[in-house]
Amino acid sequence: MKPEARQYQATVGGKLVTFETGRLASQAGGAVTVRLGDTMVFAAATMSSEVRQGIDFFPLTVDYEERMYAGGRIPGSFFRREGRPSEDAILTARLTDRPLRPLFPKDLRNDVQVIMYAFSTDGENPIDILAINAASAAVSISDAPWGGPVGAVRVGRVNGEWIINPTFAEIVLSDLDLRVAGTRDAILMVECGAYQVSESDMVTALELAYKSIQPLIDLQEEMRATVGKPKRSYTPYAVPAELQAAVTARVEPRLWELMEVADKAARDLAVEELASETVAALAAEDESLTSSIRQAFEASYKTVVRGRITKFGKRQDGRGVTDIRPIWCDTDVSPRAHGSGLFTRGETQVMTLVTLGTPGEAQELDNLSPVDTKRYMHHYNFPPFATGEAKMLRGSSRREIGHGALAERALVPVIPADADFPYTLRLVSECLSSNGSTSMASVCGSTLALMDTGVPIKAPVAGIAMGLIKEGETMTVLTDILGSEDHLGDMDFKVAGTAEGITALQMDMKIKGITPALMAQALEQARVARLSILDTMLETISEPRPELKSFVPRITMIRIPVEKIGAVIGPGGKMIRSIQEETGAKIDIAEDGSVYIATADGEAARKARERVEALTETAVIGRIYTGKVVRIADFGCFVEILPNMDGMVHISQLDSTRVNKVEDVVRMGDEITVMVTDIDSNGKIRLSRQAVLEGWTPEEALERDKPRSGGKPQGGRSGSGRGDFRRSSGGDRNRS
Repeated sequence: MKPEARQYQATVGGKLVTFETGRLASQAGGAVTVRLGDTMVFAAATMSSEVRQGIDFFPLTVDYEERMYAGGRIPGSFFRREGRPSEDAILTARLTDRPLRPLFPKDLRNDVQVIMYAFSTDGENPIDILAINAASAAVSISDAPWGGPVGAVRVGRVNGEWIINPTFAEIVLSDLDLRVAGTRDAILMVECGAYQVSESDMVTALELAYKSIQPLIDLQEEMRATVGKPKRSYTPYAVPAELQAAVTARVEPRLWELMEVADKAARDLAVEELASETVAALAAEDESLTSSIRQAFEASYKTVVRGRITKFGKRQDGRGVTDIRPIWCDTDVSPRAHGSGLFTRGETQVMTLVTLGTPGEAQELDNLSPVDTKRYMHHYNFPPFATGEAKMLRGSSRREIGHGALAERALVPVIPADADFPYTLRLVSECLSSNGSTSMASVCGSTLALMDTGVPIKAPVAGIAMGLIKEGETMTVLTDILGSEDHLGDMDFKVAGTAEGITALQMDMKIKGITPALMAQALEQARVARLSILDTMLETISEPRPELKSFVPRITMIRIPVEKIGAVIGPGGKMIRSIQEETGAKIDIAEDGSVYIATADGEAARKARERVEALTETAVIGRIYTGKVVRIADFGCFVEILPNMDGMVHISQLDSTRVNKVEDVVRMGDEITVMVTDIDSNGKIRLSRQAVLEGWTPEEALERDKPRSGGKPQGGRSGSGRGDFRRSSGGDRNRS
C-alpha cells in the first residue's frame, strides 16, 4: 500500500519552498525532501541505539553525497560513477554540519548520522541552502534529542535590491553571497563572500536573513508537532559531581598561577604536567577513572581561562580583549616560485606560494553547479608539525578544504579579470605554525604573495578571527583569538576584507547563537583590527610589483577569426603541436578565438605569434605580399601569399610590359611580390605584380585591374579578373 506523503509549504522571499515526508526512507529516524523550483534535496537522520564506547566527544557525521543524475548527467570519471566527494560536496556537508552540531546535547555519545542527496537540480536554485533545511527537518522529526529546528536562507543584492534565495544567475550579479542559518532566537552560522561590502550593509543583510528564516522554523515546528517521533532518552556522559569537585579543588589555584606564564610552549607543558600529576594522584587505586579525571581537568581549565577573561579582561598571553599579537611579514621567500608571502602573527605562521598558468590550466569542475571551470584555486595544507605533533599524513581533510575555500572566497573580489590578466592562478597556503586562525593568516599571506608575484590585485586583503566568551549575561568579544580561545570559547568569527569593506565572513557558534546586535559589535571590532593588520602588511610591500619575475611565463593574447581556429589547431592538433615544439611556447585557444601564447622567452613568444598570425591572416585589398608561385596556367599564375591561401596573377598583370608567356616572367617555386587588387564574394583573390612594379596606390590597383561586366579589364590593359579563366574564342587575350 502506498504510504501517505505529508507536505508543508512556506513562502520565503516570494518563492514557495515545499517540505515533504512520509513517502521515502521509512526506516530512517527522520527523512525529508525539500524543494525549491525543480531543485530537490533529500535528507535522512538516524541515531544509533547504543552508546559509542571509549570516546569523549559527540559522534555526529554529516555527509552530502553528490549524485550526477540529479542534473541529467553521467559522471566524468573512468568508472562513470561517483567517486570521492567533490570540493563542492564537502563544503555543502560542512555548511550543514555547522548549525546542527551546537544544538545537540553535549553529553550525548550515541552516533548521529545525517546523509543528504540531491534528487534533482534545475541549474537555477542552489542546493546548499536546501540541504541545511532538509537536514534540520529530518533531525527535528527524528527521535534524536536536539534543540532545533534551524532555518537557512541565502541573501544577495543586485543593483541595490536585496534578494532572498537568489538564483545562480542572480548570484553572479550580486555584490555579496551571504548564507545564514539560525534558530528562533539567534543566528548560529554565517558564510559569506562579498565585493567589499560595508559593515553597516552587512548588518542589514544579517537582520534580513534572520527575519527570513522564521517561516522555515514555523514550518518545521509544525512538522515536528504533526509527524515527529518522541525524542529518545539517552545515557548522559558526565563526570560525577564529587569527582569534578575534587579535581577542581586540587587544580584551579595552580591553573590560575600557570595562566601568568606568557610563553605558550612553557605554559602548555606546565598544564600537561599538572594534568598528569592529577591523574596519577586520583586514579592510583582505580585506573578506570583516568578518562573522567582528564575530562574534569579540562572543565576546570576551561573555567579558569574563561573566568580570567570575563572577570579581569586578561588572556592567556597577557593581551587585552582587543589587542592583536605581534605581526611580521616577508616576501620573495622562495627564489623560484612565481611569488611568495610569509605572514606571522604571534605563534601562527603561514606561507603562501603562487603559481601562474595558462587559461588551459584552469580547473575543470564535474559537479551539479552550472560553473564548469575555475581559474583561481586556493589550497590550504595543515601538517601535524604546525602544532608540534607527529601524525600520519592522509591527504586533504574536510577542514583543510574548508579553510582553503574561505581564503579563496576572501580574495576572489580583488583578483583581476581574465581580460586584464589572462592567467590561471593557483595559491597554496602552507601552515608552518598554528596557534589560532591559520585561515585568516592564509588570507594575509596570500595578499603578500600576490603582490610579490606582480598580480595587479584591486586592493590588499587582510583577515582576523574574533571570539566570544559568554558567562551568564556577560559577553566579551575577543580580537585575534588563540587556539585555546577557539577551543574553549563560544564563537569563531572570521572576517576578511580590504580597507573599503568585507570580502568574506565565516561564523560558527558553540552556544545557541548570537543576536545581530552582537554581530554588529564583533564586525566593528574586526574592522579596526583589519585596518591595523593591513597597515603592517603594507610596510613590507605597498603595492603589486610592476613586472612579473623573469622566469614567470608571459602570456600574449591575440584574437583570430573563429573560423580560423581549425587552421591553427590542424588535423588532430598537428599544427598547434608543431608550433609549440618549434618555439617552446604553450598555446591555448578559447572558443571565441582568443589565443593565449605563454612563455618566459620573448623571442619564442614572437615566433609563436608570427606562426599563429600567418595561419590566420586574411588577405587585405591594397596590401603587398611576397609569396611563392604554386601553379602556372596559360592565363596566369597562382601565388601563395599566406599559408593555405593563394591568389591569381593574370598574365596581363605580371609585368609592366606585354607578356606573351607566363614562364617568360616566373617559374614554379619563384618568390614574387604582389598586391591584392580585389577579393570577390566567393573569396577568390586577384593579384597584380605590375601594381608593385609601377607603385600603384590601392585605389589605382583596384581601378586598373578591375574587370568590366563583359570580362574586359579597365585601365588600357587587357586581362581577366580573378576566377575568370575562360579563353577567348577568337582573339588574343593579351591583345591591348
